[in-house]
Amino acid sequence: MKTLLATAAMAVITTTAAHAGPAADMAQARIASIAKGDTPTVAGAYNDGATLHWVGGPLDGTYKGSEIKAVWEKFAKAQPNLTANVMDVSEAMNPKGATVTANVVFAGKDKIPVRYVMLFRDGKLVDEIWQVDPALAK
Repeated sequence: MKTLLATAAMAVITTTAAHAGPAADMAQARIASIAKGDTPTVAGAYNDGATLHWVGGPLDGTYKGSEIKAVWEKFAKAQPNLTANVMDVSEAMNPKGATVTANVVFAGKDKIPVRYVMLFRDGKLVDEIWQVDPALAK
């Protein structure tokens, strides 16, 4: 009986750990849209006061408002037809919002290794950090 209960408890823990929450699902969809170069979907995910912090690489800078869409258009044009290898997704949630972090290596013309942090409130992206991290490409 103890073995059966222990096995059942492990199944619940494993199932719970494997189930992504709504913010992790939004993050996964976002990463797929970036890889496809779907700029309207990528830019449409932000709330009005959102900030994008791009750290490293040729697009390094902090962007707000219409600058965000412009930087994603520039990225999509420079890096078409990407694949995304997503690793280490982590979601933290409470009633006020959710933060998702992930390590992602986008690959196409170039490899772009990214430590990605997304802050969602009310289903919209309010703050985002795109940290180019060469250590991920190894």
